[in-house]
Amino acid sequence: MNDVLTTAEDGPVDHPRRAAGLHTPVLLERCLDLLAPALIGPGAPASPILIDCTLGTGGHAEAALERFGDLAVVGIDRDPEAIALASSRLARFGRRFRAVRTTYDHVDVLAREAAARAGRRDGLVDAILMDLGVSSLQLDRTGRGFSYARRAPLDMRMDQSAGRTAQDILDTADERELARILRDYGEERFAARIAAGIVRRRESADPVASTDALVEVVRACVPAAARRSGGNPAKRTFQALRVAVNAELEILERAVPRALNSIRVGGRIVIESYQSLEDRIVKRALAAGVSSTAPEGLPVVPPDAEPYLKSATRGALRADDVERAANPRSASVRLRAATRVRPADQAPAPELAPRPRTHPATMTARGRRGR
Repeated sequence: MNDVLTTAEDGPVDHPRRAAGLHTPVLLERCLDLLAPALIGPGAPASPILIDCTLGTGGHAEAALERFGDLAVVGIDRDPEAIALASSRLARFGRRFRAVRTTYDHVDVLAREAAARAGRRDGLVDAILMDLGVSSLQLDRTGRGFSYARRAPLDMRMDQSAGRTAQDILDTADERELARILRDYGEERFAARIAAGIVRRRESADPVASTDALVEVVRACVPAAARRSGGNPAKRTFQALRVAVNAELEILERAVPRALNSIRVGGRIVIESYQSLEDRIVKRALAAGVSSTAPEGLPVVPPDAEPYLKSATRGALRADDVERAANPRSASVRLRAATRVRPADQAPAPELAPRPRTHPATMTARGRRGR
């Protein structure tokens, strides 16, 4: 996929009511409250800039544009349908909104472009929002294959114009690689059993070729006792394949430091995560920024060792009972936010080291125990 393929100016349009009805933003007012000090507080410019890294159908962006009258928003999404729907929904804001079709690890490039458009020379923006994971638009589209609740082809691509599908992985990956994907990206306890079951179906000339067939294999491979709690036993397998197909964790590892280096002093980053692998990446990046790099015991911390972030939340915020009842998809959310307190050119957030991958020898031993 090209870095930038479609903008609001040249993308297709759709009815804005359709977009508004597809998704209920999670913790919407809390996100806006956390963004507010960077957009209208002391030190905020007259025309602040927000980058919405996960545009979806435009719910967060619309609420921000409505609440902050002088705000400009750049929305990022790799899904062309999301770009079209959000662009139509937000067309009434004119030049205050621009959509870009790309992955959000290009946030630094788009921040520099947005700053230049606004006549800023520092290449920085005021706030960045990330609402991670799969969107309601994708979950609710039967043909996309994201949901284990409906029969569909095993696609799972957020951008259906390019890249391998979940079906490609199931058809070509060997048993060891399948087990690694399920374990690393889904934290699936029975990864080895499920991988073996998928390969057995493939070798018997009856390959897994639809979402319901995949659910059937997983149910057969997960012990009965483990199926009695925790919801659908296939949910971790579906998560793992979706994450692998879309390289979600690798992109997030690149995106968070680049986002942190794209906000001005006093700027805010707000991130919503929905599964533990995402939240660990976010937590690790923010924890590095709020910590001093000086050795313990120094009587005075040198200025260049001071933290470059200040946490704006105490740990991760969760949805309350009212929100969970109104919006069940908020049940797993973890919301973290931070403010940049030192300039990015003096204290850049480092690129995150890749997550450790399971060693093949360890994987084989675990696999034997799992069966």
